[in-house]
Amino acid sequence: MNPIADWSNFLIAVASAAAALTGLIFVAISINLTKILQLPGVSIRASEALIILLGILLISIVALAPNQPPWALATEILAIGAVSWIKITQGQIRSLSLGLRVPVWLFAMRVSLFQLALLPIILTGLSLAFGWRNAMFWLIPGCVFSFVVGVHSAWVILIEILR
Repeated sequence: MNPIADWSNFLIAVASAAAALTGLIFVAISINLTKILQLPGVSIRASEALIILLGILLISIVALAPNQPPWALATEILAIGAVSWIKITQGQIRSLSLGLRVPVWLFAMRVSLFQLALLPIILTGLSLAFGWRNAMFWLIPGCVFSFVVGVHSAWVILIEILR
């Protein structure tokens, strides 16, 4: 029995939304490229948005691939989640070193939201690897928080930097 079969509609919806939002981020970056490159830390924010949305797009694509053994899907989801977590965490650490005057609570909220998005994705991969029956349910909060932080970052890149 394929544990992913019941998830195809969810995965198609996630892939569609992630593709649309990733396109929005690319347009926002293109429109505001000069401003993004001038303001310290904004390019890091743009890369975070691209990584988080591209990550769930890629997860949806690999999960929809037919006749994949569960261990392969577990490995793919775990790899995408782990690489996304590493790259975003590196960017957030780098943004700390820029010495930006961002309130601690605001930075902590940004970091927390990304953790809430990425850790359930990593748990999905681990749960699939261990053969847990309801492993895919971890993907729901991962996708929800990925969309929240992706849309928020898109807003910052498209609107807030022009203020």
